Amino acid sequence: MLMGILALVTDAVSLPIDYDMPPLLEACETVGLSVEVCSWEDPAVDWSRFQAAVFRSPWTWAERMPEFLAACDRIAAMTCLVTPVPLVRWALDKRYLADIAAAGVPIIPTTIVEPGADPLQAVRGFLEEHPQAAAFVVKPTDGCYSKDVGRYARAVADEAPAHVARLLAGGSHVILQPYVESVDRHGETDLTFFDGEYSHAIHKGAMLMPDGTVHVPTLDFRTARVADEDERAVASAALAAAQACLGLEQPLVCGRVDLVRGADGSAMVLEMELCEPSLNLPFGEGSALRFAQALAERLKS
Repeated sequence: MLMGILALVTDAVSLPIDYDMPPLLEACETVGLSVEVCSWEDPAVDWSRFQAAVFRSPWTWAERMPEFLAACDRIAAMTCLVTPVPLVRWALDKRYLADIAAAGVPIIPTTIVEPGADPLQAVRGFLEEHPQAAAFVVKPTDGCYSKDVGRYARAVADEAPAHVARLLAGGSHVILQPYVESVDRHGETDLTFFDGEYSHAIHKGAMLMPDGTVHVPTLDFRTARVADEDERAVASAALAAAQACLGLEQPLVCGRVDLVRGADGSAMVLEMELCEPSLNLPFGEGSALRFAQALAERLKS
């Protein structure tokens, strides 16, 4: 079967900070895969020209969720969307943590605050449930790049309900989690997979500072590392749970699982990026080529 053109979907704002795109384009050329970089926001794109489309860095979705989901439906109606729409909707809502936890995957203890809930009572109830938490995190279920995320020391917990209220008023569900203290000392480990197989990992420094500063995870915060066996096992279990939850016949063509270690040293999932993940290709030798090969194989099937 002759392969057609694959659309690598991004947007004008996000493309300059998509550090994966240059090595990926080079790798696609190496494996003979014809690709075009397209913006999901560009109404002039004729998606029917492409054999398939894969989301790479359409990160403005966080501010324009309804429009992005409508674009997903439109693209899927005109070509094969490698990241199918049900996966998009599931992966962009961090309530998926409850789904993978139900499948036995270890996650950071997570409380979901629903729209209509009382923010003050939600925070008080969470703190009563986690008396050992010296600090905790508030974040929307539909955010990315640490946007609208806050870290609160228990001593200033009375500042958190206003944050929760603001997120709820904006239409988001809200996540409350104990802040994992090991992150300040050891950071997190982000593992990248292609077609269900471990490719490489990075160490990422802490993003949420005690003084309330929230860092953007630029390249300065990342270094290459080799994931431990238990980390690989937890990440693989998380991806398998996602595949099962969505009823997908094939493993995800790409995905990233971010892990931290709890007080007992065990690995647990912080979050997963399965729709439009930053894959840290500059930090994994041969990783761009592995991704390009996975994409080429997917187009053959």
